[in-house]
Amino acid sequence: MTVPPAQVRIVEVGPRDGLQNIPDKISTSTKIELIRRLHETGLTAIELTSVVSPRAVPQLSDCRDLLGHSFVQDLLSSPRQQSPEAGLMRWPVLVPNVKGLEIAVQNGVREVAVFISATEGFSRANIKCSVEEGIARAREVTRLATKAGLAVRGYVSCIFEDPYNGPTPHHAVLHCVKSLLDAGCHEVSLGDTLGVGSPANVHSLLEYLTGHDIPITRLAGHFHDTYGQAVANVWEAYRYGVRVFDSSVAGLGGCPYAPGAKGNVATEDVVYMFQNAGISTGVDLTKLAETGEWVANELGQINSSRVGRALLCKTRMSHDKSSPTTTTTTTSTMTTTTTTSSLNDALAKFTPCTMSIPAQFSLKWTLMSSSSKPSMENNRFSTDNVSQTLPSKDPDQEKVALSSPQPQSTSSVRAWISLRNPSCSSVRM
Repeated sequence: MTVPPAQVRIVEVGPRDGLQNIPDKISTSTKIELIRRLHETGLTAIELTSVVSPRAVPQLSDCRDLLGHSFVQDLLSSPRQQSPEAGLMRWPVLVPNVKGLEIAVQNGVREVAVFISATEGFSRANIKCSVEEGIARAREVTRLATKAGLAVRGYVSCIFEDPYNGPTPHHAVLHCVKSLLDAGCHEVSLGDTLGVGSPANVHSLLEYLTGHDIPITRLAGHFHDTYGQAVANVWEAYRYGVRVFDSSVAGLGGCPYAPGAKGNVATEDVVYMFQNAGISTGVDLTKLAETGEWVANELGQINSSRVGRALLCKTRMSHDKSSPTTTTTTTSTMTTTTTTSSLNDALAKFTPCTMSIPAQFSLKWTLMSSSSKPSMENNRFSTDNVSQTLPSKDPDQEKVALSSPQPQSTSSVRAWISLRNPSCSSVRM
């Protein structure tokens, strides 16, 4: 598949920002495989990791091993990495201080990122210093990095709100952006760390910044999706003139110092939106969706990309229509014979969704025609994922009916899932 040249640049932050808040240890080999798969989608900017203290971010304590891996070294030494300009590969690494910069340089990194907060509360929680002290650190790292021939990218956190101080004034963001650009950063990414912003907030802030002589071409957008506004915020920023956006495959992300904040805007959702508008990202969306599903499964997490889930379900449905299925139908009840050993596989086959079943659920799965009632207790799939059976409760409570396409029959097939966990009020699809 030939992908046209990109009209916007997507900075994939999944391997760093997407993983940093996950408590369970992720192997270095899994991180390497994620980077490899992302690279194969056509993404031209992938943030590899962060050189931080293991005490501060335990998940990224393997940063030296990752940077020293032969695959990553090959990427860093590629001719496309030597002059990180428009259209060439970028492999930025986040560094909090001079020590982190030294480690990055030793491993052949050609682009680093520095970060500051626009607000005092988050700055002291995240990097243990005031805003002005953070700016001074970033300025020193930028000075040394540019002297060594490295490109430097800047981040400003909490552009709309601070979890400790409340709303962020525009002038505070302006001060930070101007400080980073004056220090030598080639661009500054505006981070809605809490994911509270809306398109109106985005427009207002960009209007303020550009009105104070900040070039729109030097700005990037970094929107978390806590309130479901991230894709809309990306579009609003694009309409205003921003052409660089940070995102994370499968919507991974979160910050240990921003309680309640959800993941980054999903890369799949951003790419789909732009491609649907006729704006090229240079990314193969099918490969990207497959990568999102893969990493979500590897991490045991729900894939937060709606586009990714929808595309994969569409692919499965098309595959099922082209693959013959043996079905036996009786007068009132349709019995389907299947060799599926996994309940998740069964769900993926009969419903337009992908759903992971937590271990605390006991589920009953019944297939019936539109005129039948859910009554067949013996139609239960067994799976390793369902390991507990909780006491029975009123069968009329907590039932979810999922409409299911059935190309082999005119009957309307429904899947009834009886949830036996009293504390569960919904199934997230």
